[in-house]
Amino acid sequence: MVSITETQKIGVGLTGFGLFFLLFGVLLYFDSVLLAFGNVLFLTGLTFIIGLRRSAGFFFQRQKLRGSTFFLGGVALVLFRWPIIGMAVESYGFVLLFRTFFPVACGFILSLVNIPYLNVLYNSFLGSSPSIV
Repeated sequence: MVSITETQKIGVGLTGFGLFFLLFGVLLYFDSVLLAFGNVLFLTGLTFIIGLRRSAGFFFQRQKLRGSTFFLGGVALVLFRWPIIGMAVESYGFVLLFRTFFPVACGFILSLVNIPYLNVLYNSFLGSSPSIV
């Protein structure tokens, strides 16, 4: 069983509140204060969960530098009260940062819910032989 430290528990809470404020800021027509607060909480929570050194290592890898630039630039635009443009730039950076993670997450979610048609589509998308379990 994986043990979670108190710092990581605080990080999970901060990340959850950050995502809540981001969602709430988008629902309230891109309220710049809520979006900025959500961004700060999300990044702080991520740092608490995986640590400062690993966070810096993740964001400043050579192959992820473009995604990090767009993501952190979008955060800066939101902080400078350009919420719509900032969220668009930040979303693009998020997709660039986590594009290798999306197929893994999709495969995990599809393995949880066993819907045969979706499994066949996913397997044909990856190029492997379709199998219905």
